Amino acid sequence: MNARVRKLIGLAALLVFIVFYVGAMARIGEHVSKHWAAQLAFYALAGIGWGLPILPLISWMNRGRL
Repeated sequence: MNARVRKLIGLAALLVFIVFYVGAMARIGEHVSKHWAAQLAFYALAGIGWGLPILPLISWMNRGRL
């Protein structure tokens, strides 16, 4: 597969994932305790946690560049 096509597909998948991830985290965040420490922990983990599922996609997008 052409690198440009792979990057285009990856970009579309990335945008779709981010939209659903943000929506899910916002909905889950409504049920987190109103205590500041609980909210800080949840949103810190949610803010960092989106990167883990994206790593294989980014790896696939950049495959064959070397």
